[in-house]
Amino acid sequence: MPDFSFLVLNSSPTTAPLVTIVALCHNHAPFLREALDSILAQTYSHLEVWLVDDASTDDSPAILREYAARYPTWHLLLLSENVGNCRAFNLAFRQSQGEFLIDFATDDVLLPERVAQQVAAIQQADSTVGMVYSNAELIAEDGQLLGLHHRPDGHGGLLPPPASGWVFAEVLRRYFISTPTMMMRRACLAQLGGYDETLAYEDFDFWVRASREWQFVYLDIVTTRKRKHPRSMSAKAYRRHDPYLTSTIWVCEKALALARTPAEHAALATRLRWELRQAMRRHRHTEVWALFGLLRQAARPTLVDQALATWSRLFARISK
Repeated sequence: MPDFSFLVLNSSPTTAPLVTIVALCHNHAPFLREALDSILAQTYSHLEVWLVDDASTDDSPAILREYAARYPTWHLLLLSENVGNCRAFNLAFRQSQGEFLIDFATDDVLLPERVAQQVAAIQQADSTVGMVYSNAELIAEDGQLLGLHHRPDGHGGLLPPPASGWVFAEVLRRYFISTPTMMMRRACLAQLGGYDETLAYEDFDFWVRASREWQFVYLDIVTTRKRKHPRSMSAKAYRRHDPYLTSTIWVCEKALALARTPAEHAALATRLRWELRQAMRRHRHTEVWALFGLLRQAARPTLVDQALATWSRLFARISK
């Protein structure tokens, strides 16, 4: 495992880059103290912390007020109405100053060396690297260890295989990044105008738009504990009436406009076929046809693609 620590340890507090942690909370009261304590446990001290509550209805606001009072350099934003992750993050991002940023959901946990290790890695990397990410431990609601996001494949590799460098086509083709492990360069995020606030979630859109012009780097260490529980956004994806799939279609439309080569169009077609099948499984027939329309622009549909789309249209008519 590479050791990047010397890059941070040799930096004085006045020269070390400022890192902004945007701690986003919505009804995370059972996990919130552990999350905030993991910020306090960081070995990297040059931090700017924003506590953002997206109109929680549990005890989260009271806990956040308690920590903000105890640590007066921390910034507190208590939103009176639920605006969603993208806008809530942007409200803090646009007021923050850090050269690098972490979007930290407060049901997760940062390991103590997280910030130091990632700052060292991104400082060592080329200036075209807009984001570093790493491995994560997956934990249950009660904190029990479930495994790793990137797990050994038994042959010296990892599943899913991480990718580094110019990864636009890989981002289109498959999911492989553990979102909670990302550290973003401010210049990258600012170039994008922050997160797209019209979307229900942020990560796929960020990966697509950022990887067109910026490199990503995988850091082969565990930096974060990602909590899996029924109330998480990923657990609700693709459910009937959930906006997740609609947002995915919008991002795929952006990807189609950004794709330049046959290989990139083929990668997007792979993604569209996968999303089309997820929509089929959940009887999201309007979305099936939207995805099929994009697929026809990205690549020539197969007979199977055409059959699935036709079956979906027939099923939708029968079920009315």
